[in-house]
Amino acid sequence: MQRFVEDYLAASVENEDDGGRMRWYPWHSAEYRFNHILNVVDLASKIAEREGGDVDVVRVAALFHDIAKLEADQEVHAEEGARVAREYLTSHGDFPQSFVEQVCQVVADHSYQGSLEDVTLETRCLIEADILDKVGANGTVLMLLRMGYEARTHMDASEMVERVLERGHAATDRIESDSAESIAHQRLKRVKWFREWLEEEVPGMDHDEFGD
Repeated sequence: MQRFVEDYLAASVENEDDGGRMRWYPWHSAEYRFNHILNVVDLASKIAEREGGDVDVVRVAALFHDIAKLEADQEVHAEEGARVAREYLTSHGDFPQSFVEQVCQVVADHSYQGSLEDVTLETRCLIEADILDKVGANGTVLMLLRMGYEARTHMDASEMVERVLERGHAATDRIESDSAESIAHQRLKRVKWFREWLEEEVPGMDHDEFGD
């Protein structure tokens, strides 16, 4: 199943004559997308286990949640991902129909932007994991990579890390579960530490510009 998702993402890029949408940004590559999916599988499984969700449903839904990200528009990639998941699960193995339906519903709902109190526990676990993968050290590295693509100097690094913190706080405001909140707190703390170390070691950065 994992190999199928990896191959599907790679084929999504290879099948596009123009090389895909913004492939020069690392998070729009097949390699990054697959790594993100594996991160979300791990995070979502941990949250589901701690919160009492159906871990099998969450793991499979997490594996398929962004499978259509590189070939479909953002607005419909969740529905397209659910379609691909349904086709795979109904043609591989002997999964109960109720399991297939639940997985596909979670995939289809993972882009929901409303309150997480409105979705199923399994969907909430996936959405929280999806949010968390963009928070912390991973989000910081991606933002610093973006600096290179935008021809920024290292003197802008503190500003970019501050953006990671701001976006991280905004994203984690949606989180409902104690398990996800605990992970978010630890990840945001790491970003704060990195920003402090950076400003201490790089002369010329404005230490007073940013707050907590």
